Amino acid sequence: MHKHSRRLLRGIGLVCALALGATACGSDDGGSSRKAVSQEDIQAALEKGGTLTVWAWEPTLKQVAADFEKKHPGVKVNLVNAGTNADQYTALQNAISAKKGVPDVAQIEYYAMGQYALTEQLTDLKGFGADKLSGTFSPGPWNGVKAGGDGVYALPMDSGPMALFYNKEVFDKYDIEVPVTWAEYLDAARELRKADPKAYITADAGDAGFATSMLWQAGSRPYTVDGTKVKVDFSDQGAKTFTDTWQKLIDEKLLAPVTNWTDDWYKGLGDGTIATLATGAWMPANLASGVKDAAGDWRVAPLPQWTAGAQASAENGGSALALPELGKNEALAYAFVEYANAGDGVQTRLDNGAFPATTADLRSTEFQDTAFPYFGGQKANKIFAESAANVADDWSYLPYQVYANSIFNDTVGKAYVSDTTLSEGLRSWQEASVKYGTEQGFTVEK
Repeated sequence: MHKHSRRLLRGIGLVCALALGATACGSDDGGSSRKAVSQEDIQAALEKGGTLTVWAWEPTLKQVAADFEKKHPGVKVNLVNAGTNADQYTALQNAISAKKGVPDVAQIEYYAMGQYALTEQLTDLKGFGADKLSGTFSPGPWNGVKAGGDGVYALPMDSGPMALFYNKEVFDKYDIEVPVTWAEYLDAARELRKADPKAYITADAGDAGFATSMLWQAGSRPYTVDGTKVKVDFSDQGAKTFTDTWQKLIDEKLLAPVTNWTDDWYKGLGDGTIATLATGAWMPANLASGVKDAAGDWRVAPLPQWTAGAQASAENGGSALALPELGKNEALAYAFVEYANAGDGVQTRLDNGAFPATTADLRSTEFQDTAFPYFGGQKANKIFAESAANVADDWSYLPYQVYANSIFNDTVGKAYVSDTTLSEGLRSWQEASVKYGTEQGFTVEK
């Protein structure tokens, strides 16, 4: 993963550096200037038909593509899984560099959006009127597709507002209260470990996505991006709030030293030795398929707060559908993206287990009243929907976040396996991110 990420971002960085003089990176209008495409143009493209190539790994798009073809018989959607996240980004960057084989539509995660938007490798969808859809989506995902600029570089496909998944059977067995604050979470971790020396409140061996989400919720804003001007600073109060509490969990060995998505992780979730997960709302399907024997044991609670009485949340995961600048059939491609992410395709995806980024669905009675058999019939979507509404929309990722995440375990990750503290690890991550950004032609301050 590190090798792929470095290759990908190095290429993007060099493109950006070479283009600085021509102001191709971070233009004033947030993307390539282009003639507006009317709804009449889009309808004409649908009637004319053609073939669309869509690179995506999201499984619910298979049915969406089939429904789109049925509705528009002249259109053929060629759905290609070119790899998941970093693997697809490598393939996409290779196609863009070769100016050959670039898809018409590509799935891109929010954290990776900036690296493509900054170098104008994505079509700014404002020309299709996408900016008028701002109220359609919840704040976190909409902020993600704007990539810190004025353009709209994709339409949100899903989202990951965070919640606390907890093993109710374990909590009840040891008479532990479900934590409302992170301070209470620390106390719960201590209680659980005292009651069962083999049990842990959660597993965390160091994960960039989780750490940035926790910083986001704590009010930290380590990244500032203005075109090619970037600031990286983990010294704010929000970062200190996170590290002060999480360092105690590390020092007191209250975190299972298990990597997520491994066999040991699934085993711990199933046998009760890993008692909670703070993660995105996309998690239920993974629990239901990966931890089947624990069905009925788990429940969902709001994400604990850093300050009592607060209602702050954050996103963890999620992706969008974008139109690469070198793709063809743009009007047809946009019609598919709008159908999938803001039209009839949304319900199709929900019916197949996806979590929405659309405000109307998040607020709908049907969605919020959905009972989850895995969670003992709990209507967990109410918690997820409230979390989505409480995500602050001023978070920014670096335009080379994929690379930054790839070196997380070489910097912050050392706090989990050595005497390095989280604060020291964040400083190391900051220095490495500044160094890399400067090498790639960005103006970076810290």
